Amino acid sequence: MAEPKFGLEVSFNATTGEPVAAYLRVREESVATTTEVSEGVAFADYAADGLLLGIELLAPCSLAVMDQLGAAEPEPVRRFLRGGPPRELIVA
Repeated sequence: MAEPKFGLEVSFNATTGEPVAAYLRVREESVATTTEVSEGVAFADYAADGLLLGIELLAPCSLAVMDQLGAAEPEPVRRFLRGGPPRELIVA
């Protein structure tokens, strides 16, 4: 299993300063597939071997979706997915 290499990229609205998108990188590998996990809101990138590589958030996403994506991941990844995104992009 590839070791986690955490990263966070956030795009902001130039007028309001509000976050509009975030990408939570979990591992660095080539993306084989992207899956929409919450309609129009969250997309997960996976490697060819099925490892989670990252999650793109385009709107506020429920914490339950982040927990679902991290369920099979080691504890450091689960902590990152719960605490990494800007608060404006996560809803309880």
